[in-house]
Amino acid sequence: MAAVKKPKLDIYTWEGVDKQGKKVKGEMEAASVALVNTSLRRQGINPLKVGKRRGSLFQIKKKIKPKDIALFTRQLSTMLISGIPIAQAFDIVGKGHENPSVQKLVSSIKQDVESGTSLTQALGKYPLYFDALYCNLVAAGEQAGILDNILDKLATYKEKIEAIKGKIKSALFYPTAVVVVAFIITAVLLVFVIPQFESLFKGFGADLPALTKMVVALSRGFQDWWWAIVGSIVGTVVATAYSYKRSLAMQHTLDRTLLRVPIIGEIVKKATIARFARTLATMFAAGVPLVEALDSVAGAAGNRVYYEGTLAIKNDVSTGMQLQASMNATGLFPNMVIQMVAIGEESGELDSMLSKVADFYEREVDDAVAGLSSLLEPIIMVFLGVVIGGLVVAMYLPIFKIAASV
Repeated sequence: MAAVKKPKLDIYTWEGVDKQGKKVKGEMEAASVALVNTSLRRQGINPLKVGKRRGSLFQIKKKIKPKDIALFTRQLSTMLISGIPIAQAFDIVGKGHENPSVQKLVSSIKQDVESGTSLTQALGKYPLYFDALYCNLVAAGEQAGILDNILDKLATYKEKIEAIKGKIKSALFYPTAVVVVAFIITAVLLVFVIPQFESLFKGFGADLPALTKMVVALSRGFQDWWWAIVGSIVGTVVATAYSYKRSLAMQHTLDRTLLRVPIIGEIVKKATIARFARTLATMFAAGVPLVEALDSVAGAAGNRVYYEGTLAIKNDVSTGMQLQASMNATGLFPNMVIQMVAIGEESGELDSMLSKVADFYEREVDDAVAGLSSLLEPIIMVFLGVVIGGLVVAMYLPIFKIAASV
């Protein structure tokens, strides 16, 4: 039987009159003008003008960040817990958000829900923002009639995951920024400052110190080959990023290498374990079966090594192996985590134990990032002193030599 081809969806802008005779307008994603008119009439709106909006929804997607989705989830859960109907909750959340792209996204979801689509299906149209984990939890909440509670758990999960991501980025950004600044300052000295000293040294008529000769040669080489040096650095970064996105082998290699980097690797490992535990605890508490939950956990791992390890755990668990035994077999989890999971399985409180593991490792990441900043400050000062100070000393050595001979 041939697969049914899904119709192409476009964004339509519309204007109409509601039941109270008030003029209203908005946007809707649909396959045709006729479907837009039908959907509006179901909502009690008499359409006056409907037209296809220029540009695609892809232009909107780029502007919506994970933090926006976390805030949307928190606001929506708060509204539903307060007893506000879901349609009205979407109205309040959408109009109250500062990001106009989020407003349009929320409006589109609201229109789908009002036309009879389930919230899970409405969210599933936007996989860039609402992944399988998000949709699975919402589906579990809708089926069990506890959507407000599930959205509250989702909001907490999203907020904690974003906090962990922010800490990892700050831990990696600091040393990277210093290296980039040091390179720029060095390049400026080599291109603009050292040639001025070189022309001054030519008038001395004396033999230059070895360090000064080396720096002058480095300056000449950089001036002649700067395009190749800069091109190689940029090319390497772009090629690595491109390969990482498209090659599973490259992802595995780089992610495993990152885990082995001193200090940074330990922070990434703790953050990944925290994300693993937090995601599995949230899924399990929502009543999602363990094997199905592990699929979403693998996708949320954020590290290829742990992604593959989680899929291996899923395969083991599906054959009847205990979760703690399967986790132990991967060699990716500390003994403390495995023991906590074992206690959770025996006591029937696996979600509670996993939440405690996540809390513990999130605090560990906080402490590690704070310690890293304190450790890096003296190292960075020494690094900058050696690089920049070395160039300055090399330029002043001939002057000191002449002054000493006078």
